[in-house]
Amino acid sequence: MSSEEQKEHTRVNKILLGPLERPALAWLAAHMPAWVTPDNLTMLGFLATILTGVSYILTTRSPAFLWLASLGIILNWFGDSLDGTLARYRKIERPKYGFYIDHAMDGLGEVIVMFGIGLSPYVDFRVACIALVSYMLMANLVYITTYVRGEFRISYLGLGPTEARMVLILTNIFVFFLGNPQITTRYGVFSAYNVVVVLLAVLLFTIYIVVTFINARQLARLEGRNRKK
Repeated sequence: MSSEEQKEHTRVNKILLGPLERPALAWLAAHMPAWVTPDNLTMLGFLATILTGVSYILTTRSPAFLWLASLGIILNWFGDSLDGTLARYRKIERPKYGFYIDHAMDGLGEVIVMFGIGLSPYVDFRVACIALVSYMLMANLVYITTYVRGEFRISYLGLGPTEARMVLILTNIFVFFLGNPQITTRYGVFSAYNVVVVLLAVLLFTIYIVVTFINARQLARLEGRNRKK
């Protein structure tokens, strides 16, 4: 991308939990010690994905590790969501560096978490891989949209990474107390955790297809009008 083509993007994050998350992040940014930097938080968020992935694998020994996995998810939210907020609060933004390192770490972290979930006794590894593919497709769509439309949109239908984290934590709690009950469908027998992961994957695939089609049609019309002028 040439310097002439590079544009500042608009961040769009209209999530259901936004009215709770935004004030919380603003408060945390205002009260962070001076020694805590955005880079520290980014690294914390990434290390938390390792904690989460390893904890899911260790559930083969004890379901109690689901609590440690949930702690990792919370720490990941803390680091991943607060790093940019802190940089903006202190007016020390590095937009290109921040965008690059944050999402490079996000991609690797998501692989670690989903592999951990797939190696747990609760989710079929193939199902976890399908969910990982759906996430990577959505991430790819977000980055493409940022380039062609100057809009960094990380929420669709009011859902974003924060809601996905909440679903995983609630599922961990459910499975810890009630086990991983089997659900019989016309397509076979699935565990409850498998069903949750499949539904998330289907939702992401659906959003990807619909949004890709809508964006393509809008861009084709826009460039068609520009060509006629």
